[in-house]
Amino acid sequence: MKVLMVDVDGVLIHGRPADGLPHFTYLERDLGLRVDLLQKEFFQTHWGDIIVGREPLEPRLASVLEKIAPHLSAATLIDYWFENDSRLDRNLLEELAAVRQSGITLLLATNQEHRRARYLMEKAGLGARFDDIIYSAAVGHSKPSPDFFRLATERAGVLPGEIAFIDDMKMNIEAARQFGWNAAHWTAGATLGLAFPAFARPA
Repeated sequence: MKVLMVDVDGVLIHGRPADGLPHFTYLERDLGLRVDLLQKEFFQTHWGDIIVGREPLEPRLASVLEKIAPHLSAATLIDYWFENDSRLDRNLLEELAAVRQSGITLLLATNQEHRRARYLMEKAGLGARFDDIIYSAAVGHSKPSPDFFRLATERAGVLPGEIAFIDDMKMNIEAARQFGWNAAHWTAGATLGLAFPAFARPA
């Protein structure tokens, strides 16, 4: 295999840096906004368009907040959200660094909108650890759409069978396998060496 594609949320990143809890655990306490209201009025209504790049994040979020939390700016909520959803799996990053050193191309393959993709690469430091990021808002399709995997394969510049992929969502794994990728379902406590013995580090 020439390329290793890595999902972000649920694989590389697990919630709040301080404790790993979900990023909006204390949203109401900290910013005075109920999570269920944000889910209903923003994520369930608008996220599908934002995640594939049809709508920008901040203007749409601002319009929703005017209605459900007029005391709160979109910029403040976005900063809170990104900072509280950035706990990196250091053990996996060590394994990935060894794989990259061996000559394998490392790519992030993730459902993200533009702002958070930039945050991940720049502020969270993943740009120094990966060769590139392939994300849904940039390619116009989200996992598990076959178009995401087709476009990601084109971006990687290799054959589908030369790509390895880890993701925590079974439907994404199944879609990747149907496209010809070598895909492994990532679960709590997993290691790269167990998911792909070819990438196991010598003891």
